[in-house]
Amino acid sequence: MDKVIEYGIIILALLIISLIVIKLMKKDFSVEANKLIGYLGGKDNIINAECNMSRFKVILKDISKVDKDAIQKLGAKGIVEIDNQLKIIFGKDARVLKKYIDEII
Repeated sequence: MDKVIEYGIIILALLIISLIVIKLMKKDFSVEANKLIGYLGGKDNIINAECNMSRFKVILKDISKVDKDAIQKLGAKGIVEIDNQLKIIFGKDARVLKKYIDEII
């Protein structure tokens, strides 16, 4: 009976540790979206934002306000600039970021 209690405590401890690790590894996309909006020159600089698979496309009023280095540090795998729009490759996070950005702008 003592072994059953010991194993139960060990399993419970491992479960709690696993949940803590998973929680710490999750990104806070609302914070990421706010940072991205700032790096794009603020919400007043954004005309339109779209998401296509792993790419996040944004049309801007003034492309010179964009901080591309900060966007790359945020996790962008690539940035393509065409006239007043940016196509940013975020991978699987693109759709989630778009959802949070839509709520903000």
